[in-house]
This record gives sequence, C-alpha cells and structure tokens, in this order.
Amino acid sequence: MTLALPRPALTTARPAETFVERRRLRRLGLRKPVPFARLLGVVVVLAAWSAGSYYGLLDQRKLSAPWTVLGTGWDLIRDGTLVENTLASLTRAGIGLGVGVVIGTVLALIAGLSRLGESLIDGPLQVKRAIPSLGLIPLMILWLGIGETFKIVVITLGVVVAVYLQTHAALTAIDKRFVELSEVQGVSRLQFIRSVVIPGSLPGFFLGLRLGVTSAWLFLVVVESVNATDGLGKMMSSAQNYGQADVILVCLVLYGVFGLISDAGIRLIEGRVLSWRRTISN
Repeated sequence: MTLALPRPALTTARPAETFVERRRLRRLGLRKPVPFARLLGVVVVLAAWSAGSYYGLLDQRKLSAPWTVLGTGWDLIRDGTLVENTLASLTRAGIGLGVGVVIGTVLALIAGLSRLGESLIDGPLQVKRAIPSLGLIPLMILWLGIGETFKIVVITLGVVVAVYLQTHAALTAIDKRFVELSEVQGVSRLQFIRSVVIPGSLPGFFLGLRLGVTSAWLFLVVVESVNATDGLGKMMSSAQNYGQADVILVCLVLYGVFGLISDAGIRLIEGRVLSWRRTISN
C-alpha cells in the first residue's frame, strides 16, 4: 500500500505573479528579491571606508586604506605566502565542516526518530550548547595537544552543535497529522522517512548547514592563533605583533569573502532543492 501523503516536491509549477499580487506584495514590503541585492550593504561599507581613508578621517596605522590592503594582498600572493596559508586554512575548515555535518546530521536523525535516541543524545548536546566551545580549548589542548587533530576537533564540535540543533528541531516539528496518516495507511518506516521525514527536515538542515559554515570559520580563526605554523589565523597573529594592520585586513577580507561565497552556495542549493516552497524570498 502506498502512502497518500501530500508531497511538496511534486507540486506543479508556480503560476506567474499577477499584477494584483505584485501590488499586494509591494504594499506589504515583500518584494521579489533582486539578484546581488545583498551586496549593497557591502558596497556602502566599502564606499564609507574609502571616503574616510581618502579624506584622512581614518588613522592608517590602525585601519589601512582599501587600496593599501589590495596592494598588500597582491604582494602576499606574488610571494606565495597568502596562497599557502589560505590553502592550509581551507583544508582545516573543510575537514572540520565535513565531519561535523555528517555527525550532526546522524545524531539529529537518531534523536528525532527514536525516543531512546533522543533520551541518550539530546541531553548531552544541549549541555554542550550551553558550554562555549571556546571554553573547551584548554581541555582539548590537554587531551589532544596543539597539533592538527586539536584544531579539526574544535571546528568539528562547533559545526556538530549547529547542524544538530536545527535539524533536530525540524524533525520534531513535523506535522503530527502526517504521522497519524502514515500509521492509518500502514506504511513502512522506510517509506515514512523517505516521504515525510526527509522533506520535512530539509529546511532545518539547510539552516543548520549555514550556521555550521559560520561556526567553522569562527573556530578556525581561534584555533589557528594557538601555536599554529600556518593558516590565515597565524598570519593575523604575527601581523598583530608587528603592527601590520594591512595584513590583518587582508586576512579578514578573505574570511569575509569565503563566508559570503559559502553562504551564497548553500542558499543556491537550498533554493533548488526546496523549490516547492512558496516563501517571500522566492
């Protein structure tokens, strides 16, 4: 017997917006998103930064001009320093993010689909959420030393919590009527997971993934300042000792660019996978 539940992924194509609908959305302030509109705030900040530097309103020893930062970045690229350290940082962030997403998703599925699993997993994860991950660094150093394992484990812990919390919340928020309908029709557990659980948890999973990416970059900066031999965080620590504000800004700009690109990529994938949803953002 097949499951006769509504499957959002199979809905028909959305009809074109009518003139009346567009006027209603405009009146409510819910306009259709404009491509690259999120970059407007970045452009405004860059313009203010450039104007302040040009007219001498900003101390160049503390906040270098944008053109100075670009020149420093180009010099660091030519001598290979920036490329080498960027690759080291991307490797650490990528491994920590990948492992964290897998562990966080698996734990969320176990806790969300099993009362016993929730009893065993949710409590410790909630306790972990209450304990700042950065506060665990001294203990992680004591257990793992200050090598690569320590850095990747700290990043992974931050990602696991972000992915688990959002995915588990989405799983436990699935409409109970779908569960009751599944029981009435006698569908198998595998069918229930494929037709109800996965579609219902995807929005929470993507939100957790976005927060996990942010956590990965955040913890990367911290762990690379702890006796690292390479990485953008190490470059920033060394530049701080020598008062090189331009080098620090180069690294911060790279962190911002990577964070913006990764978030935009996840948004793009989310929009394709969840194209069946009608929201104010699409």
